[in-house]
Amino acid sequence: MAYVDVKKLKASEIVKGVDGELWIFTKRQKTDIASRIPLLPPALKVIEKYKDHPKCIIDDTLLPVLSKQKMNAYLKEIADFCGIQKELTYHIARHTFATTVTQMNKVPIETVSKMLGHTNIKMTQHYAKILDFKIGEDMAHLRKKFS
Repeated sequence: MAYVDVKKLKASEIVKGVDGELWIFTKRQKTDIASRIPLLPPALKVIEKYKDHPKCIIDDTLLPVLSKQKMNAYLKEIADFCGIQKELTYHIARHTFATTVTQMNKVPIETVSKMLGHTNIKMTQHYAKILDFKIGEDMAHLRKKFS
């Protein structure tokens, strides 16, 4: 999710989806497009951890979100500590989700587009750069059909 959407996220936007699991049902602030995101176990743990946080109760939000600048500063500190050369930012996480997390786990780009709340798939394709690994995997599958 985009920073601004996480910052405004409310507990009331966590609902049971069609599969009986918990989902985020919200609208993106930038596009006013519906976004439906199934919650994975690590996200549920984070939500549970902060459910009684005073800032969340006062602000009526799901998470105690810091300023974007502070979050990015912490990400830079983590990158430095881990020896990561690439600049880490909150927004980079969206790209990482759209590439590494989803593509490496065979989530179709149409599904990723819906979760990201994009107006069209072209925008998702910009985020979800096709990874060489994915191309190799897809072609190996096709190669088997020709064997």
